[in-house]
This record gives sequence, C-alpha cells and structure tokens, in this order.
Amino acid sequence: MITEFIQFSLTPILIGILAGISCAVPGNFLILKRQALIGDAISHVVLPGIVVAFIFTGVISTIPMLLGAAGAALVAVMLIEIIKRLGKIEPGAAMGVVFTGMFALGVLILEQTDTSKVHLDVEHALMGNLESLIWLKAQGWQSLFDLDVLKTLPDELFRIIFVCGFILFLTVIFWRWLKIVTFDEEYARTIGIHSSIINFSLVIITAIAAVAAFESVGSIIVIAMFICPPAAARLMTNKLGIQVIWSIVFAILAAIFGYIIAGYGPLWFGSENSVSAAGMIAVVSGIILLLTCMYGPCRESVGQKKD
Repeated sequence: MITEFIQFSLTPILIGILAGISCAVPGNFLILKRQALIGDAISHVVLPGIVVAFIFTGVISTIPMLLGAAGAALVAVMLIEIIKRLGKIEPGAAMGVVFTGMFALGVLILEQTDTSKVHLDVEHALMGNLESLIWLKAQGWQSLFDLDVLKTLPDELFRIIFVCGFILFLTVIFWRWLKIVTFDEEYARTIGIHSSIINFSLVIITAIAAVAAFESVGSIIVIAMFICPPAAARLMTNKLGIQVIWSIVFAILAAIFGYIIAGYGPLWFGSENSVSAAGMIAVVSGIILLLTCMYGPCRESVGQKKD
C-alpha cells in the first residue's frame, strides 16, 4: 500500500502542492493591487508562445517555454494597445479580445501540430499531466534516500521545485519593497523605491510561475491557484505576512484533497473511473474560497470603503 502510494500518488501531489504555492504567493500581491486577472491573462496568452517554442525546438523544457511565453506576452501587449487606439474601446474590452483570441489561436496551432512524442495536446493544455507523473522505481520510503532512485523522478518535479524555491526566495528578499509598493505606491516613490520596477518584476514572476505550473498541471489549475488561495487567505486576516502563510496552507490543502478526491471520490459513489486531478484541485480551491466567504473572520471588513 505504501509502495503503491509513493509510486503513483506522491509525485503528483508534490507537484500539485508546489505549483499551487508558486501561483498563490505572487497571487497575494495581485489580489491586493486589484490585478488578480493578470494571472488569468498570462495563463491564456502563454499557450501560443509555448506551442511555437515547441515547434521550433522540438522539446518541452522550461527555458524555451519561458521565452515563448515572454514573446507571446509582448505580442499581447502590442495588440492590446493597437486595438485600444484604433478601435477606441476601453482597456478591459481590448484585453478580453486579445486574451481569448490568443488562447484560441494556441489551441488551433496545437491541434495542427504533431505533438505525439511529448505530452502536449489540448487536454494537456487545459487539464495538465498530473496523473502520468509517476515514480515507478520507488520501492518504499527508503527510496527517498537512494540517489540512484531519486534520479528517476519526473523532470517536472525538479523544475517546479526550482521555480517554487526561486519565487519564495525573491519574496523573502524583497518583502519590504513588495509590501510598500502593494499598499502605497506614492509613498514608495517618495522613499526612493522604483514601483514600476517592482510591478514589472511581479508580472515576470507571475509569468514564470504560470509557465512552470502550466507544464504539469494545465491552465485551469493555474488560473484557480492565482486567485482562490490568496482570496481565501485575505478573508482570514488583515496582515499580509499571515495572509501569505494562509494562502500557502490553502494551496497545500487544495492539492492534497483535490488529488485524493479525484482518484477515490468516484469510487465512493460507485463509479469505476477517476476524474481530472487538476480540475478537482481547482474545484476544491473554489470550495475553500466559498467557505471563507461564509465563515472567514475578516469577510465583513474586506471591500469596505474607509471614511
């Protein structure tokens, strides 16, 4: 039983947890800056960039994917400005047109591209690849201390560990600057903090998290984790540091219970088939947000205007 869990469930759960944390941490600052949809936007526009990067390189790896995503984001910004100026429409409408259009373009290119040699198709783009990220060489807990066996872990785990660690490291190092810019950009400028650089860096970190998580868990969970854990955490406390911790806790709970329910929940109701792990993780994160909306200690103070 333990061996089976380590082989088939441990790695997907760890990847789900790390992907959730990678998205939830920057999501806290986006939520407080009222820019929560940036994560949603990035997860939409990166798809054509990732597909084009695969077409040119023939491999799925972090650096080409990140470069492709950056190129797609740049194109998206240019298109938004062009539509705003030529069509004379509000920025929100221009963003909606570009984001949905680019995601549809990515799906179209993906369907016309031979991706049989890698795990990249429309279903993978939406739902991810968690269920297939197994560790067959593991023979028990002792495998965690066997270097030769550890080398057989899925590459996606090592990549998301690096990205998650990188995001947490930058958050700790630049915590003071992030906190000041998030709550008062004018004050930040008066004390010499370049808020534009901090804001741009936050978008870059968000893009890195989206690309790294997209590779293994798909766009649905990326969107959910950028918004649901931080929003739920905001309803639990008025202190930023504690909010970040709560968001990490909620991301961990969503990943663990979402994966377990996806695999075993249908069996409890007499069904023989499991459901999408990434989709269920997103559902659980939404349920957590709903519960905090109903019972969170700070739910009444959030959104109130100050006199």
